[in-house]
Amino acid sequence: MPIKSYILHPLKGQKELLVKDLAVFSECEIIPAQNHDIVVLVTDTSSEIADTDLFNKLNELKSLKHMSLVSGFEDK
Repeated sequence: MPIKSYILHPLKGQKELLVKDLAVFSECEIIPAQNHDIVVLVTDTSSEIADTDLFNKLNELKSLKHMSLVSGFEDK
């Protein structure tokens, strides 16, 4: 089960919209920064295929400007 954490940079002025867009994904824990225009996202998927599918869906979000992988771990 892949567990990954990302720092997400929303488009200017769209942090709240990005958080709302992310809320539809049950595999995600969303942590909006209080003092910066970023969102920390932790994902926990059941397989590499599910992880790749989620990654592709995240990259399609219109409110997302940039996504950086911070850490990745897979429990085998």
